[in-house]
Amino acid sequence: MPAIRKLRFEDEQGNPGFRAQLAEQRWDDHRFYHHDLVNQSLHFVSACTFMTAYALLFVDVALASLLAWGVAMTSRQAGHFFFEPKGYDHENDVTNEYKEEVKVGYNLMRKYVLMGLWLAVPAVLAAQPTLFGMLDEPAGTMGFLRHVGFGWLLLGVGAIVLRVTQLWIQRDLETGIVWATKIVTDPFTDFRLYRTAPVKLLKGQRSDHHAAV
Repeated sequence: MPAIRKLRFEDEQGNPGFRAQLAEQRWDDHRFYHHDLVNQSLHFVSACTFMTAYALLFVDVALASLLAWGVAMTSRQAGHFFFEPKGYDHENDVTNEYKEEVKVGYNLMRKYVLMGLWLAVPAVLAAQPTLFGMLDEPAGTMGFLRHVGFGWLLLGVGAIVLRVTQLWIQRDLETGIVWATKIVTDPFTDFRLYRTAPVKLLKGQRSDHHAAV
């Protein structure tokens, strides 16, 4: 197994500062986990949806959360689960197991747990619409969906806080904050990186050979 290499990005003083670490995490995520153009296209759809959800946060938090989790998150993770190759990565000369081990954020196993909890939220609320008296009785289907939206929002915030805490314990707080910053800004990065992926896919391409970003 190859050793974890030194940071490829450095600040003006030659140190791996905040911006350098952010660039490094973004580059590793791109080169390790976005070879397939279907995956990239789904990330483009996800990015557009997430940016719409961000704007909706100032208008309707529950609706924004439903859009983010129901469309943006599902399309994003479907690309990783079903289309991204999981064999030996010849381009980067590493195994998939190595990539999963050194992944800063949520690797596939953590994502399976996260998406399981995502499915559990509506299931629990369907069985206990008031969550044992903690919530008001939902007014019809839309009331139920709004409860689900708020539940998914709490799940998303909790998932970020949990992983930042884990990285703080395992490495250092700055790594966790850098990762959280990457996650929040991923829609804008993905929009820039993968906006041409649908066109490439329609032209018959299936994989993308990464260029430096």
